[in-house]
Amino acid sequence: MEKNFKRTLVTTALPYANGPVHIGHLAGVYVPADIYTRYLRLKGEDVIMIGGSDEHGVPITIKAKAEGVTPQDIVDRYHKIIKDSFEELGISFDIYSRTTTDIHSQMASDFFKKLYDKGEFIEKTSMQYYDEKANQFLADRYIVGTCPHCGSDHAYGDQCEACGTSLNATDLIDPHSAITGNKPVLKETKHWYLPLDKWEPQLRRWILEEHKEWKPNVYGQCKSWLDMGLQPRAVSRDLDWGVPVPVEGAEGKVLYVWFDAPIGYISNTKELMPEKWETYWKSPDTRIINFIGKDNIVFHCIVFPAMLMADGSYQLPENVPANEFLNLEGDKISTSRNWAVWLHEYLRDLPGKQDVLRYVLTANAPETKDNDFTWKDFQARNNNELVAILGNFVNRTIVLTHKYYNGVVPACGDLTDYDRETLREFADVKGNLENYLDHFRFRDALKEAMNLARIGNKYLADTEPWKVAKSDMTRVDTIMNIAMQITANLAIAFEPFLPFMSKHLRNLIGMDECKWELLGSVDIIAAGSMVKPAELLFEKIEDSVIEAQIKKLQDTKEANKLKNFKPQPVAENVAFDDFLKLDIRVGKVLECQKVPKADKLLQFKIDDGMGGRTIVSGIAKYYAPEDLVGKEVCFIANFAPRRLKGVESQGMILSAENADGSLVVIGPQGEVHPGCQVK
Repeated sequence: MEKNFKRTLVTTALPYANGPVHIGHLAGVYVPADIYTRYLRLKGEDVIMIGGSDEHGVPITIKAKAEGVTPQDIVDRYHKIIKDSFEELGISFDIYSRTTTDIHSQMASDFFKKLYDKGEFIEKTSMQYYDEKANQFLADRYIVGTCPHCGSDHAYGDQCEACGTSLNATDLIDPHSAITGNKPVLKETKHWYLPLDKWEPQLRRWILEEHKEWKPNVYGQCKSWLDMGLQPRAVSRDLDWGVPVPVEGAEGKVLYVWFDAPIGYISNTKELMPEKWETYWKSPDTRIINFIGKDNIVFHCIVFPAMLMADGSYQLPENVPANEFLNLEGDKISTSRNWAVWLHEYLRDLPGKQDVLRYVLTANAPETKDNDFTWKDFQARNNNELVAILGNFVNRTIVLTHKYYNGVVPACGDLTDYDRETLREFADVKGNLENYLDHFRFRDALKEAMNLARIGNKYLADTEPWKVAKSDMTRVDTIMNIAMQITANLAIAFEPFLPFMSKHLRNLIGMDECKWELLGSVDIIAAGSMVKPAELLFEKIEDSVIEAQIKKLQDTKEANKLKNFKPQPVAENVAFDDFLKLDIRVGKVLECQKVPKADKLLQFKIDDGMGGRTIVSGIAKYYAPEDLVGKEVCFIANFAPRRLKGVESQGMILSAENADGSLVVIGPQGEVHPGCQVK
């Protein structure tokens, strides 16, 4: 049975305030949420969009320790970066707050206390690692050791990032504290647990029976968790950063961040509307939609709803349209490896191109499976779609209106069969868009909106008003009126997706109203309306811009190689007499050239102090031949000659392999006479 709702509450996953947001966050959560909210606003519905920064938890304390600052310093810095960049991208939150506010701390504390007083928690003691030197229990991320699965010597107490395996801290081989380096001891501690198993029957019925319409990736993950059987989950931990557990005997303990953070949705709503917040959370005629990424599905579909069930006064989400992951240039986005396109950097590097990013991330949205962002695709979609299809149609329409009518929209005359066919083509755009948007299919909705621009381009190309104008201006009146109506429809259809372009376009064509109900109409722009001179909505992005972004990623990849460099294990010992068998000498490079038909090989003419010799070396990838002429190098003089690509090589030039895999030629630091031996 279809439900009737009077209002909609949209929430977005709270980004962690220990770093900026990147395109994976945008594609997974914030752009789709903004599209949906803008769509409902256009329809005139009662909707609010709630966001905020998640500012508690261990990663923040780790970053603070690493930088020698307080956790509050960290969250203050990144909250501002995140909030400002969201605003600049046009993510239209009604409020973007944070979890370090007094109102949040009070609400999270009250939420816990109510469940505690109702007897909804289980109190358990367990053995956890404790650093005796730091005098504190260690969170999983503060425990480092060797992974029992892959042997990496920098695995954390919750996961090995080298092989991706989830771990318990007690699984680690040779664990030590990330704070002091000491070996921790196991010590008894007490915590409170939410018994998820108690709510499993209600969760199973609510999700598996009542919400079969949820996206398959969400429904499937929930079913998998439920089929494995739910277990009690700790809601507190030993830490000095967070909301204190508000019961006696809980000194030094705070609410676990997974319990604390989702309450931020509620506290931020209360901050926005102190008198009306309960209407949006507790009234049965409110529809709650949680936009999240797939890594948060279990928290928003199982854990948070179990918390709300335990309280008993809140409405449960109507839908949780989680997206999958967005990869970057074929590799998984990673904040720790800096493998990401950061929003605040994008806005700095490509100013004024907010809508281009919104468009590309929507067109490539990972709605049902992981997808990939590449800079070449970004450029192609801008140049071939936004510029060549959407921008081209609007520009031609406005230019022709000024050419023939001095910018005044002509009246529509008699319609031909082709005119009627064109009008029928876009008459259904409103219904099609609503069907896609109501079902969170934003990628398909964007295609539908762009199809309207394609219809417009085809109409102008087929009717050729520039030719008709030579003989029948009455016919041109009709053509240009229809083209202007399509243009006005584009301003409405694209508003949820490209709000900056839509606002610019409405200003150009003098369109005062932007209401969803007008979409599909053929009389949005009245005859006699004045249109401003044409301005480009989008501009081509040149290769140099894209190459700069690709180089930035390549530099990051090289930096990661250096950062993660580990020397190869030392080879087995050899006898000193074996070393003495090698005759290593110093030579001076007289000539150097590439070996024909061999990309990797350079041919050297060496002054070896004994009449000279030719040596071939595989270092062409790392050196230009002219850069080596005149340099002194070390070479092995007593290798048997061998032919390489038709050239006889009489020795081997010594090189060192760098952390990034590059080769560096070895030579003496001071001037040495050719032929001298290396001892």
